[in-house]
Amino acid sequence: MNALTSLSVALRERSYEILVGPNLLADAARHLRPVIARPPVVVVTDFNVAQLHLDTLTGALDEACIDHFEIVLNAGELTKEFDTLERLIEEILDTQPERGSVIVALGGGVIGDIVGVAASLVIRGIDYVQIPTTLLAQVDSSVGGKTAVNTRHGKNLVGSFYQPRLVLADTGLLDTLDGRELRAGYAEMVKYALLGDGAFFDWLVDNGGSVLDGDAEARRYAIVTCCTAKADIVAADERESGRRALLNLGHTFGHALEAECGYDGDLLHGEAVAIGIVFAFDLSAALGLCPAEDVSRVRRHFNDVGLPTGLDALGKRDWDAASLVRHMEHDKKVRRGRINFVLVRGIGQAFLTDDVGTDELLRLLEDAIAA
Repeated sequence: MNALTSLSVALRERSYEILVGPNLLADAARHLRPVIARPPVVVVTDFNVAQLHLDTLTGALDEACIDHFEIVLNAGELTKEFDTLERLIEEILDTQPERGSVIVALGGGVIGDIVGVAASLVIRGIDYVQIPTTLLAQVDSSVGGKTAVNTRHGKNLVGSFYQPRLVLADTGLLDTLDGRELRAGYAEMVKYALLGDGAFFDWLVDNGGSVLDGDAEARRYAIVTCCTAKADIVAADERESGRRALLNLGHTFGHALEAECGYDGDLLHGEAVAIGIVFAFDLSAALGLCPAEDVSRVRRHFNDVGLPTGLDALGKRDWDAASLVRHMEHDKKVRRGRINFVLVRGIGQAFLTDDVGTDELLRLLEDAIAA
């Protein structure tokens, strides 16, 4: 494979490219120019990313004589809320954008999500580009057009399906991440293997350490594999009416854990997903759907790479099973009053079901709390 890989998300008139490879940020102007109908470009990022990468992007735009504005938000999950969204929209409007203007989301999943919502609303929709700077965003949240903000009722409950015009996944940016952020993104990589690609899981077991340790080719291969899988799923089911819901493996549990923790930074999204995936496998085994050995393999791999697999990893908290179930009941994946779960018949064999009894769910959570 070449150092730069181009993938397509095939959505007819809304189709777009995902470019994966090194040095894309420094060369961003060349890739952005075809999607900019009319300057200026509005770059939205957060304070942490701005210190690391904003100058590289604005320097590339300056060299190409592309006018631009910058908006810098606070970092962290708490940024994904209505007050920040309102301020962001007002600041975008201050730049007097037109229908041909472009917003660039430079950051991780939080920036990508809130910028996507804002782009879908400003002038009833203007174009935006994703430049994801975290592993989690490069393999998952930057692709597929799911945009959202959080409310007091739960995570990602207000948003829209609004596709970007382009995704630039610069693999070199991952070198600035700490180990915890890399592992959080890696959990989403494992998710793709577990929901439909057992051979990729085997590859991750053998090569996951290289991905996390910075092997450029291993990282690029893994990112391309995940983006290819997501592009295929999104092309077949853009608005999550069926197959796309499989991408929520681990998320029903994970979002409940995040809500219970209050988005305070003690639990990263990918860490919550890792625990949630283990819970989904545990529940599948308890229902007689999944071999116990597959559950053990998943738990062992997460442990090997340093990801949490149970509530004990989160320190002493006053967990309550009923409270976690209430969070799940407010999740956007509830249909006709029933919680939809992604369960498994084995590694790479995920399926959707709403046939999980409350007693079975409570028993699983109570056992996890007691462990």
